[in-house]
Amino acid sequence: MTKSVGVTPLEQVRTMDGLTLMTGVMDGRFPAPPISKALGFWMSKVEHGHVVFDYQPVFDHYNPLGSVHGGIAATLLDSVMGCCIHTTLKAGTGYTTVEIKINYVRAMTEKTGPVKAEGKVINVGSRIATSEGRLTDASGKLLAHGTTTCLIFPI
Repeated sequence: MTKSVGVTPLEQVRTMDGLTLMTGVMDGRFPAPPISKALGFWMSKVEHGHVVFDYQPVFDHYNPLGSVHGGIAATLLDSVMGCCIHTTLKAGTGYTTVEIKINYVRAMTEKTGPVKAEGKVINVGSRIATSEGRLTDASGKLLAHGTTTCLIFPI
């Protein structure tokens, strides 16, 4: 299924809880954010407190040393760690990343094959939420991992 790319209007986002929005993006009922098209990743699993994105490393994302730029891994992890927090939020609530910490374990190249970025909530409070993420190849080898702290606020 080809999914549309865009931004769901904020007026509409305010009316639904995070799990409904994220599930709708995955199912194609709401547009995927433009960053997913630009970098070529997509959401493959959404549950309360848990999100998975898939990505196929490509040559166009290489750094000068001949591997996928670390910013791609950081973006994938930032995205899944934030989105898994979003799945826990009530309607009318938003979040933003306050800090991320990424640890790179193995390089990605186009020979790595498809990878998965998985985000899981650690804790969601009234103003602060934390989550963790793991980026793995098809055999389950760890490529990178990280944590995030997000600020929760009314929208």
